[in-house]
Amino acid sequence: MAKLKNIFSLLLRIAVSFLLLFLLFKFNKIDTKELFQEIKSADKFFLAAGFVIFFAVYLFGFLRWKMLLNAVGISIPLKKLISSFSAGVFFSIFLPSTIGGDLIKTADLAGHTKKAKEVFATVFLDRLSGYAGLVCVILLSLLLGRDLVLDKFVLNSVSMIVTILIIILLVLFNSFIYSKITRFLNTPGCAKLKDIIKNLHQEIHVFRNRKKVLKVNLLLSFFIQLINPISIYFIGLALGIKINFIYFLVFLPIIGAITLLPVSIGGLGLREYLFVLYFAKAGVIEQRAIAMSLLSFSFVVLYAAIGGLIYVFTIHHRRLQPHKPPAV
Repeated sequence: MAKLKNIFSLLLRIAVSFLLLFLLFKFNKIDTKELFQEIKSADKFFLAAGFVIFFAVYLFGFLRWKMLLNAVGISIPLKKLISSFSAGVFFSIFLPSTIGGDLIKTADLAGHTKKAKEVFATVFLDRLSGYAGLVCVILLSLLLGRDLVLDKFVLNSVSMIVTILIIILLVLFNSFIYSKITRFLNTPGCAKLKDIIKNLHQEIHVFRNRKKVLKVNLLLSFFIQLINPISIYFIGLALGIKINFIYFLVFLPIIGAITLLPVSIGGLGLREYLFVLYFAKAGVIEQRAIAMSLLSFSFVVLYAAIGGLIYVFTIHHRRLQPHKPPAV
């Protein structure tokens, strides 16, 4: 029954992605032939540069997670860690947003280490630091580009994203707020959520005495959130989009935060709609905004495919390992 439910959920997200794309193309009167011709004629040099730069997102992301695992005393072979990380990259394409990939790599590594709570805490803190880095990039970019981006809708989006971060930080790190929340969750039906928050609160508080790790982690997150706009900026250049780089620094973190919502397959459809919505404010026509989004998604798919190959080959390798009888 659970397997059928998962299959239905996957098919539903695929349907949502294609529905969003259909509505986007229909209402904006996008000519698909012209769109794919524009993608085909994109400058290959700039595309290659963007693809190579995008690799740093995964490299820094891997180092960031490894640092957190080491901080809680989880030391595992590099090959196994790469395998779990690659699984997360691969399955994030098929599951709702990057959070789905996080759950996969958590389950994979937790099964190997038998430390489910600790692994889950590192993955959550890894994602949280990434979100914090995203907010830092947005706020700094708005400060630098305040003369370019003074749009009410953009500012409201930023305010919502910052508010969500503040609420999460208060719930997990402020003892007073935490006690109030857990007391409220004593009501029937909230036991499971209370346990999750309680476990996260306990495990994350281990990092209170590891401030250096948290600072370096946040710095890596900041660089990761800078790399993605740089990569897509090169995609824009490949398509002939020549706008101020500040727009990419402001819009892409916002788009990244919204596509965390588990409504479509890998964010497909929702991401294209957001590219059109936000980049229109910088004067980018709908067709080119969609082309830029689809090309950036193709980078994600290609790296996910590489991650899938790494994961499959490492599983095959482990299955071929001879069974060693327990030592007497």
